[in-house]
Amino acid sequence: MPKQTFEKAMEQLEEIVKNLESRDLPLEDAVKKFEEGVKLSKFCSNKLDETEKKITILLKDQNGNIQNGNIIEQPFMTDK
Repeated sequence: MPKQTFEKAMEQLEEIVKNLESRDLPLEDAVKKFEEGVKLSKFCSNKLDETEKKITILLKDQNGNIQNGNIIEQPFMTDK
């Protein structure tokens, strides 16, 4: 079995969304597709987290600060 890639998982997830939005699936099949979509979504999320960690490590200077030009990484703030 070929190794799952982020890109392939995203394609599969997009196809599942199209299938679910079409409303042509029996309930049991829709639930199976939904479960598959959740697994693919978690896989993609984990891949993005791994990639972010790798990039963060690569951007650290000798003092452990994240370098983005001369800007040090700041926590992401969300509106509540």
